[in-house]
Amino acid sequence: MIAHGLRISMALGLLLAPSIASSQELNNSQIMSTLGQVKEAAPAVDAALLVEEANANVGKGVAALPNWSKLSELSQLIVEIDFENNSTAIEPKSYRTVGLIADALHHPDLFRYKFLIVGHSSATGMAKHNLELSQKRADAINEALSTTFAVPPNRLFSVGAGEEWPIDPGHPESADNRRVQLINLGLLR
Repeated sequence: MIAHGLRISMALGLLLAPSIASSQELNNSQIMSTLGQVKEAAPAVDAALLVEEANANVGKGVAALPNWSKLSELSQLIVEIDFENNSTAIEPKSYRTVGLIADALHHPDLFRYKFLIVGHSSATGMAKHNLELSQKRADAINEALSTTFAVPPNRLFSVGAGEEWPIDPGHPESADNRRVQLINLGLLR
């Protein structure tokens, strides 16, 4: 995998085509308005069940699975973060984006919510490796937010989807499929 340029897109659903914005356009109000659109009757999502379903369905897709299908109903932000090649090391230029996300998560309007970080990959390489790498990258974002940027860890959950839920299914090897999603899971309990 070659390090890819930072592109940011926002979507209301996982299956909707995202609009593309440059990294200079991303700001806290965009993040807050996207992630703050919470439905009162949002479905409960269990991150551990998502991990189980993804691991049990490597190479088969996850979009139609019971727990994964609930995600399309939740507020979310799709962000492509640069990582070193075949690594979980976040490229220094992407820390600005991670910092903007952290700033928004510290805002009083979002501070009472918990979030799921979903890592995705393109279909280059073996499906099992891509799933493991996407989980590790989601964990790396989780760790950066909770340690470097002091977002309380009880508000963050991470899961890898690998290549199982491409944003561009017609081109599974496309760099567009390498992304991170931040999904609002609702109020902390």
